[in-house]
Amino acid sequence: MKITDMHCDTISRIYQERRQGKHPVLRSNSFQTDLEKMKQAGYLLQNFAMFLDIGQTSVPYQNCKEQIRLFLEEMEKNQDIIRMVTNYNDIMENQKQGKMSALMTLEEGEACEGSLDKLREFYRLGVRMMTFTWNYPNSLGFPGEPAASHLSQSQGLTPRGMEFLEEMERLGIIPDVSHLSDAGIRDVCRLARKPFCASHSNARSLCRRGRNLPDEFIRAIAEKGGVIGANYYGPFLSNTPNVLGCYYGYVRDIAAHIRHITDVGGINCMGLGSDFDGIDNNLEMKNCTYLGLLEQELKKCGFHESEIDRIFYQNVLAFYKEVL
Repeated sequence: MKITDMHCDTISRIYQERRQGKHPVLRSNSFQTDLEKMKQAGYLLQNFAMFLDIGQTSVPYQNCKEQIRLFLEEMEKNQDIIRMVTNYNDIMENQKQGKMSALMTLEEGEACEGSLDKLREFYRLGVRMMTFTWNYPNSLGFPGEPAASHLSQSQGLTPRGMEFLEEMERLGIIPDVSHLSDAGIRDVCRLARKPFCASHSNARSLCRRGRNLPDEFIRAIAEKGGVIGANYYGPFLSNTPNVLGCYYGYVRDIAAHIRHITDVGGINCMGLGSDFDGIDNNLEMKNCTYLGLLEQELKKCGFHESEIDRIFYQNVLAFYKEVL
């Protein structure tokens, strides 16, 4: 079994814990993702997000640069088993050499503080994917969550956000619409000239959360040649808690979202976007070594092995071949 995962927050979790005086490392830790677990599971590629909560920092650019420095240090220390990539050929070369690949992404476009020059700097440092927002309005647009921000879904990209979209496509930074409002996603669908993605989003038809995608956007992303990464977080999988009052990440629910998204958008638009280390531990797949459970569940849902291969790694690699 081979795996590509479009989103985890492991670097940001390491960064935050080090700021608290702890000393976790990427190679082996107690988190949901580390390099040894990834190698055991059969990972080809992991997207590592530099995540920012702009409600908790007044210097997002500085914090993002610090996380990038940490990421690059970890890549240098662990180059015997993983190497950073910036294009499809890098991924293929790593695979030939028996090494995993790491793609750097940004989760929260305000890392750029509204500056196209900072966006270009992040590209030079190796960033190849970016969300426009997280959970707060920013200089680029409006988020789909939290749901209490009822005006948010009807407000899309700002004029600056539209400039960023154009420059991201010119540079080769993949626009990621996860966390973006409905109106914002509609703007990207209308304006994008290249394929884009929703790196860690599920289907709103099955779970009524603003973070999930309505069918119209599943179709639009698929028609553009983009990919959607299934998110493992319980509150994005089910409308109701379990008997213990907990929103739990059951494998059957992940498989149901994958089935729905592929029914709506076709098999080629589906990937994985775990959100590991950015979500709680209420998970049937406790960490990244448990992907075999999802493989088994997808077979129960009627997916053939060749289709599971597309979902687990081939679709994302084909997407990267097209856009990176």
